[in-house]
Amino acid sequence: MFEAKFEDGVLFKKIVEAIKELVKNVNLEANGTGISLQAMDTSHVALVALQLNEKGFKKYRCEKSLTMGLSIENLQKILKCSGNDDQITLRTQEEEPTTLSFTFESKNRISEFQLNLMSLDQEQLGVPDTDYSSVIKMPSNEFTKICRELGNINEAIGIETSKDGIKFYVKGDIGEGQVSVKSNDCEKKEERVECDVDEPVNLSFAVRYFNLFNKAAALSPQVILSMSQDQPLVIEYQIENMGSLKLYLAPKINDDEQQ
Repeated sequence: MFEAKFEDGVLFKKIVEAIKELVKNVNLEANGTGISLQAMDTSHVALVALQLNEKGFKKYRCEKSLTMGLSIENLQKILKCSGNDDQITLRTQEEEPTTLSFTFESKNRISEFQLNLMSLDQEQLGVPDTDYSSVIKMPSNEFTKICRELGNINEAIGIETSKDGIKFYVKGDIGEGQVSVKSNDCEKKEERVECDVDEPVNLSFAVRYFNLFNKAAALSPQVILSMSQDQPLVIEYQIENMGSLKLYLAPKINDDEQQ
């Protein structure tokens, strides 16, 4: 038997909303320690990795490891039937489930739905543990704003790190621009900018993916950018008391670097 109850059902809806434009069909993996999801985007450029720990659920039970293939589009249709104040429970009695049950509970109402599962042939990618040379923690709304503004000038955004802060820059046909954010020790934790830089990094990324990733900003007031030169960037949103959503993106290769 598998059962996972979100005390705050909106959180689950926010997670699905954050990844819906990146991945279409996913395998939801459940075991005794929690729920995970790992999938490449449709262009095979970005990797989505979600981890929700069993201690973060109001109720969690998983007697046997399960793989549940989901259509994100169909999952959204089911979740639209829930209210923002509902607790959401995912449940299946089957050892090899063909459906996943959803229960939406509010003070005066209980709704139940069944979602047909899919059989998906997806390989679980091994993501190695990496010691990144630059790790930047900054307000997620500030990162979203910078990406949106600079994305108007060019389709690629450069990121340069230093011990003092992080610089975002663009150079396009209409001109160029940059935004520098300095590290600070603000009293409000969600407004702090922390820079842990062993070695500076200077990389360029497709702004289109940043704008898709930033839909996850609703999950956390802070975003963590982990980088090493010539390695994929990791954008991480930590979900309080539950786990994290990590989004991996390979850097763009400039033409002059290819020659």
